[in-house]
Amino acid sequence: MKIVSWNLLRLHGASAEEVARLILREQPAALFMQEATLEMDKLPALIGGHYARAPLPDRIHGLAVWTPQPLRVPPMVLPLPAGSIVRRVSQIADLGTFSAANVHLSHGQLLNRRQLRRIAAVLPDRAAILGDFNLAGPVLLAGFRDAGPRHATHMMGGVLPLRLDRCLVRGLTCTGTSVLDREKSDHKPIVVHLA
Repeated sequence: MKIVSWNLLRLHGASAEEVARLILREQPAALFMQEATLEMDKLPALIGGHYARAPLPDRIHGLAVWTPQPLRVPPMVLPLPAGSIVRRVSQIADLGTFSAANVHLSHGQLLNRRQLRRIAAVLPDRAAILGDFNLAGPVLLAGFRDAGPRHATHMMGGVLPLRLDRCLVRGLTCTGTSVLDREKSDHKPIVVHLA
């Protein structure tokens, strides 16, 4: 199963039309988006498929998932341990043979690891966690391994390359990864092939 994850950069980043072009080009089984705004709600009108958005509390953006086929059940929205500024959620989609959590974690290196443990506790044995981890260094989540691309996905301050966008798996095999052009976003989309 091919999955793409992309932090869109809310108001100044990728447009719905750019996201639709990426879907046409890459043909993913699922596209997970972070910093998705109301504009992304027009994706089904542009490209078809099925779409669900989970705004972050008190924010104009949040998480969204697009799939070409309907999901068996609507994605679950899981509240995460809160930081001092932004309250976070995870969007968990049942993709049939496994579940995948879409994340945009907090910036604190201890807090985002606590958020990952919360997500892992509700996922089934076969699962993936994808998105913007806002994490420098190893993830160290028991039972999961880092299966995403090893390339930098974000340029902090236009100077420091960081690998913030990740994919963790449990009970799955990753058969290939890549990093795509970032378009207008400040993050590059990642592609993972999971079996």
